[in-house]
Amino acid sequence: MANPDFSQMATDIKAWGMELGFQQVAITDIDLTNYEPLLSAWIERNYHGAMDYMANNHDKRCHPEQLVPGTIRVVCVRMDYANQTENSLAPMQQSDKAYISRYARGRDYHKLMRKRLQKLATRIERVAGPIGYRAFVDSAPVLERALAEKSGLGWIGKNTMLINKQAGSWFFLGELFTDLPLPLDAQDSDHCGSCHACIDICPTKAFVRPNVLDATRCISYLTIELRTAIPEDLRAPIGNRVFGCDDCQLVCPWNKFTKRTTEDDFTPRHELDDVGLVDLFSWSEQEFLEKTAGSTIRRIGYACWLRNIAVALGNASTSTEIVEALQEKLHDPSELVREHVRWALKQHE
Repeated sequence: MANPDFSQMATDIKAWGMELGFQQVAITDIDLTNYEPLLSAWIERNYHGAMDYMANNHDKRCHPEQLVPGTIRVVCVRMDYANQTENSLAPMQQSDKAYISRYARGRDYHKLMRKRLQKLATRIERVAGPIGYRAFVDSAPVLERALAEKSGLGWIGKNTMLINKQAGSWFFLGELFTDLPLPLDAQDSDHCGSCHACIDICPTKAFVRPNVLDATRCISYLTIELRTAIPEDLRAPIGNRVFGCDDCQLVCPWNKFTKRTTEDDFTPRHELDDVGLVDLFSWSEQEFLEKTAGSTIRRIGYACWLRNIAVALGNASTSTEIVEALQEKLHDPSELVREHVRWALKQHE
């Protein structure tokens, strides 16, 4: 492409991204100097717990040009996933129902977004000719929230989530690393102000201070990332949350601007937005594999799935149905499951 107009190209890229189903597209450089010491301090304090991948590839994570040589710009995108605009903690009071984080109720977003980013790259190449690029959706050592913040997609709030003034925080992020010298978008400022609702609501008090999360206490970490026994002192606060936790987003004032998604893939499957704990606990391993096909839930495996539900059943109001369901799993092949079942039964003595 002779004498390319990169300003016009950036405008076109944003329009093409919107046509592909992204709600916002923004462009940033690769200078993460201000974020690198924050990540280092977080790792040094072991706030990442068993997430070894967060401690690995530190240089590539903080220097995108080392991950993809030639990278000088990052095209950041967001895609809304909320199927409802009501933000209420009421579902956490239904102790016999399972609470599954909203992002995980439909199909896995990784493939969908990566395909859209690939289409965006292909569209760019039609105009610019062959370019160096690589698409990422939570799949490599990428500081996606830092890049998104720098690009102007929002700011990293006190709950460590990216928050957008027009859309709240119910959205996924993706990145397209490129060697095109595109013009940069302006970074937004912080708009959390004096609000600390997210810190106050956290059931396990996982926030060390604003913007610093001890992941080893976070319910999302405990129910998704951790593959061993959940610490006993953190089981009761988990309540009925069996996969992830949304509390800090549900109370965020900015989520009054939540937009309902138009993506069919994000529609809840198998009634995961309104399902009983006993029903989920009764799934055989084959049923688990069938019903979580194409879902991000599958990656925790059947044993951790039962572990999480056992904890929630232990926290539920006592009933004959719940006690009998737990007793049926006392001889489960997994010691991990059996131990959590025994704990749960003790809560009903």
